[in-house]
Amino acid sequence: MKINELNLLIKDKQFLDKKIKFYESKKIIKKQEPNIFEIKGHIEKVNHNLQFVNDNLEKGYNDWCITGCYYSMYHSALALALSKSYVSKNHDATLCILIKEFYNKGISEKDLELFNSLFISYVDLIVYVEAKNKREEATYSTRYDFTNETVEELRNKAVQFVNKAKEILREK
Repeated sequence: MKINELNLLIKDKQFLDKKIKFYESKKIIKKQEPNIFEIKGHIEKVNHNLQFVNDNLEKGYNDWCITGCYYSMYHSALALALSKSYVSKNHDATLCILIKEFYNKGISEKDLELFNSLFISYVDLIVYVEAKNKREEATYSTRYDFTNETVEELRNKAVQFVNKAKEILREK
C-alpha cells in the first residue's frame, strides 16, 4: 500500500468504510466470532517467528529474519482483527481493520506506517526470491544485502508492535 493511500484511510472514514466493504464483497474480509484458541494460535506463531529471527540473526539469513519480523507483526494484526470478529486474507485488508478498530485506541499512525513499510520490504524480498528461482544465474542484489543492524532495528520495531498487540488483547 502506498503511503498516500494509508494516510487517506487514516483520515477519511468514508474511504476506509468503502474499502472495507469492497474487501467484504470479495470475501477478503469476513466476520467471524472471536475464537480464543485461534487468537492464541496467532500469538504462538508470533513468538515462533520472533524466536526464528533471534536464532538466525547472526547466521547470515537476514532476508529471512526480515520475513520473520513481518510475519510476527502480521500474525499480531490477525489476532487483533479476530478479537473484533474479523478474519482477513491479505495485508491491505488487515491494515484497514487495524485502522478501523484500533487506530487511536492503542495503535498509532506510526505503528500503522511501520506495519505497512515492513510489508513493502517483505514484498520486495518475495519478488526477488521468485525472480531468483526462475533464473539459474541470478545473483544477490542489495535487497538481499541487509545488515545485522538493519535486521535488529526491524526486530526491535516488530517486538514493540507485537507487545502493543499483546497488551491490547490482554485488555479484552
